[in-house]
Amino acid sequence: MAPSAKDQPLYTDKYFLRTREIVRRFGDAEVTYAVFMRRPVVFTPRLAVNWLESMAHARGVHFAIEPLYEEGDWVGAGEPLMFVTGSLEHLSDLETVFLQRLGSPCVAAYNAFSMCTDLPYAAFIAMDARHCAGAEMADMMAYAASVGSERARRQSKAKGFIGSSTDATAAWFGAKQGVGTMPHALIGYAGSTVRAAEMYHETYADEGLTVLVDYFGEEISDALAVCRRFPDLARAGRLSIRLDTHGGRFVENLDTAASYAVLERNAPDAIRTYRTETELRWLVGTGVSAAALFHMRENLLEQGFDQVKIVASSGFSPDKCKLMGSVKAPIDVVGTGSYLPDMWRETYATADIVAYDGKPRVKVGREFLLRPKQRVAR
Repeated sequence: MAPSAKDQPLYTDKYFLRTREIVRRFGDAEVTYAVFMRRPVVFTPRLAVNWLESMAHARGVHFAIEPLYEEGDWVGAGEPLMFVTGSLEHLSDLETVFLQRLGSPCVAAYNAFSMCTDLPYAAFIAMDARHCAGAEMADMMAYAASVGSERARRQSKAKGFIGSSTDATAAWFGAKQGVGTMPHALIGYAGSTVRAAEMYHETYADEGLTVLVDYFGEEISDALAVCRRFPDLARAGRLSIRLDTHGGRFVENLDTAASYAVLERNAPDAIRTYRTETELRWLVGTGVSAAALFHMRENLLEQGFDQVKIVASSGFSPDKCKLMGSVKAPIDVVGTGSYLPDMWRETYATADIVAYDGKPRVKVGREFLLRPKQRVAR
């Protein structure tokens, strides 16, 4: 989905295009670029490198691309990610698109890895599509989540990401199609949570059923009603209750005092240590709090629905996942788009030329990008 060789100039910074014309006029040089980022990341080079290689093929030239890490490796701030060597005429105008396809996936992969590691017992679904700026970004973010997830599986035996919400990005997670059942709109259309579940099940009888239960503000009542309506699915572990309560109200039967009581029963240490205002809100506040999740699990267990799964969504960022994992909140699946970078400026990848025709040369202040031997030679 990246710009083709024909369209690439339209999406390239003008000064790079002019540099190429100047080099054509005054003579080419072989250069080496060092590519780096200013913050720690998980290395996700595939989309950027594939595009660069496709451009080399289209131009009939060769670029020597030297990744310094394997895909999925952790890379520290300021450490070179890779070196790229080739013709300045043919590399100078490719920097814009190349860096676009590198920086944001590296940060998104880092966030996805952190979330999966902090909640290793929960599976994740990438639901970022609506928050992406178009199809190309959605593809980059799904790729990033798959890389971060795989690293978490290797390092922490985490369940990680099991799919995405769109067919277009499902392949990154080894699936043929996207994952998902119903939005709030279907419940509004059906007129009741149970009726929406019935409609879905009649249409997709061979699939498991995940039901949103916050539309009418009766999360517990509607969850139990759905379980009673589909006892066979509940017993078989094919029924899931999705909590997506917004931050403007408490889950049914909860308030601040009741939320504290729920945590006292299930995770007493959670409220006996220092917490920031945000952490307290995630523990005992409105929306999908830890208390709300324990509250749902308590009610399901009390009614004998111990095989019913809980899907949690609504603002599950890296920080919120870390907190939920620390109190062992009862979550089977997390639906999230919040692994997308919050601060876009952190996603900016940078490339500097560090050698011209084999001679080390880099702008002052970027000497750290030189190879160790080059630093001595310089």
